[in-house]
Amino acid sequence: MNKRRTLAVLAASATLGLAVLAPVAAQAADLVKATLRLKWLPQTQFAGFYYALEKGYYKDEGIDLTINPGGPNLLTENLVATGADTFGLSGGTDSVMAAIDKGMPIVSVGVSHQVTPFVFVTRKDGPVKTLKDFEGKKVTAWFTGANYVLFGMLANNGVDRSKVDIQPQQVSVTPFVNGDVDVATATWYNELYTIKQRMGADNLRTFVAEDYGVTFPRDTLIVSRKTAQDQPELITKFLRASIRGWRDAMAHPKEAVDAVMKVAPTLDRAHQEFMLTEAYRLMVEGKAKTEGLFWIDPKAIEATEAFLLKNKVLTKPVDVTTAFDGRFLQAIPVEERRP
Repeated sequence: MNKRRTLAVLAASATLGLAVLAPVAAQAADLVKATLRLKWLPQTQFAGFYYALEKGYYKDEGIDLTINPGGPNLLTENLVATGADTFGLSGGTDSVMAAIDKGMPIVSVGVSHQVTPFVFVTRKDGPVKTLKDFEGKKVTAWFTGANYVLFGMLANNGVDRSKVDIQPQQVSVTPFVNGDVDVATATWYNELYTIKQRMGADNLRTFVAEDYGVTFPRDTLIVSRKTAQDQPELITKFLRASIRGWRDAMAHPKEAVDAVMKVAPTLDRAHQEFMLTEAYRLMVEGKAKTEGLFWIDPKAIEATEAFLLKNKVLTKPVDVTTAFDGRFLQAIPVEERRP
C-alpha cells in the first residue's frame, strides 16, 4: 500500500512538474529568432546591444537574438539586403543611401550617432594650422564615409580638394605617429584614444566636422524592406530592447564593459571604458536629447542626400522619408526613448 501511495505521489509530482514547465517551454518556442550584424568586431561601440542580450531584454520582447560581428570584408547592407541577417548596424546615412542607389532593398529604422564620429588630427607644432593648410599636404581618410566628411569640410570652406593629397587610410595609426602623414582621420571613441596615448593630447590639433558646417549621422540600424513590411512589431520590439540596453549600459558602465569583454576578452579595458563614454556621447547629441536614442533627424538626412547628389555619389535622388523610416521608433513612447 505504501509503495502504491509513493508511486501515486511521484506520478502526481511529475504531472505537476510538466504543467509548470509547459508554459516555459511554450514561451521559449514562441521566441522569434533574429540576428544583428555589427559593422565591426566586438567592442564597446556596441555595448548597449551586448548588455541588452546578456540581461535578457530581447527575450523579454519575444526575440531570440544572435549578435554577429562585422569585419573588414563584410558589408552589413549586403547581408541585410539578402536576408542573411535580420538587423544590421551599417556604416552611416551615406552608405545606406549609396546602397539604395544601387538597388539594395534596405530601410534604416534608427540612427545611433547623431553627429559625425570622425575627427581629423594633425600635430600642433606642425605646418597645418587651418583647413586651408590641407592643400599640398598628405591627408589620409577611410573611403567608406570619412572621405565624404572631408570633402564636405573642404568644399564648405573654399579649399580645393584637388590640391590636397588625399590617400586611403590604413587600419593602424602608426604612419601618422611616425610622421609619414600630415593629417589623419580618427573616430572620437577609437583611434583618437590611441593617438593620444602614443603622442599626448597636448601635442595634437583637431578639426571637427561640425565646426566646418558638416554633419554626417553614422551607425545606422537597418532592416530589409521585406522585414519592414512583414514584421513591423519585431522592429519596434528590437528597438525597445536596444534602447533599454543602452540606457542601462550607461547606468552600469562596468557591467557593460564586462558584457563586451566576455565576448572579446583580449580588449584593453581602459580603452573600452573610454570608448563606451564617447560612443554614447555621440548617441545623445542633438535632438536625441529630447526625441530619444536612435532618432532619425530629417534635416540631417536631407542635407546628407543633397551633398551626396552634388558630389555624384548618388546617381539619382533618394526618397529619404521611405529610406529612413521613423514609424517603428515612434511607436515607443518618447519617455522610454530618452537617454
